[in-house]
Amino acid sequence: MKTAPYPAPAEAAQEEPLEIFLQPGELYFGEGRTRVRTLLGSCVAIAVWHPQLKIGGLCHYMLPGRGAHHGAHRALDGRYADEAMLLFLRDMRAAGTRPDEYEAKLFGGGRMFTQEKPLHVQHGCLDVPCKNVLRGRELVRQHGLRLKAEHLGGEGHRNVLFEIWSGDAYLKFWCQNAQQSMG
Repeated sequence: MKTAPYPAPAEAAQEEPLEIFLQPGELYFGEGRTRVRTLLGSCVAIAVWHPQLKIGGLCHYMLPGRGAHHGAHRALDGRYADEAMLLFLRDMRAAGTRPDEYEAKLFGGGRMFTQEKPLHVQHGCLDVPCKNVLRGRELVRQHGLRLKAEHLGGEGHRNVLFEIWSGDAYLKFWCQNAQQSMG
C-alpha cells in the first residue's frame, strides 16, 4: 500500500486511464488501465486484484449485512458487505478465476464523530464502523483471499484510489488512530 500523494499525471503511460468513482453501495470489477476511487467514512472498501491477470476491482459497502428479514427474492445489493463479496465472487467466476488467486486490501471503518472512550476493533465492537471492519476481515479470510494491506478504524475519512493495471492503492486519510498493516 502506498500513501499520499496520489500519482502525478506525468507518471501515467501514454494511454489515459478510465476513471471510475464509486458511490456507497457500488462495486466495479474490470481490467486494463482503470483507476477506481471512493470516499470512505464509516463504510469499508475492499480492493481485490489478480496479480497474474491484472484484473480486479473495488467495492464500497455501508453495512456488514442486510439481516434475516431481507427476503430471498431480492437481488444482491452492494451496500452490504456479504452481498458485495458475493458480487465479487460472481465476477471472479465469470473471469474463470478463484478467490484464492486474488490479493485483497481493506480500507475505511472510520468513526465520524469523536467519542470520549473509543471503541476498540477487537473488544466491545458496538458501532457500525467497527462491525464493518470485522466483517470485511472475516469475508476476506472466509473466501481465501490473501490480505496484503489494510488501513482501518480511527476517526475521520479516507480517499482511496485503486489502480487495476498495477494493483496499487493510494490513500489520503484525514485524522488519526487508524490501524495500518502492509503485507
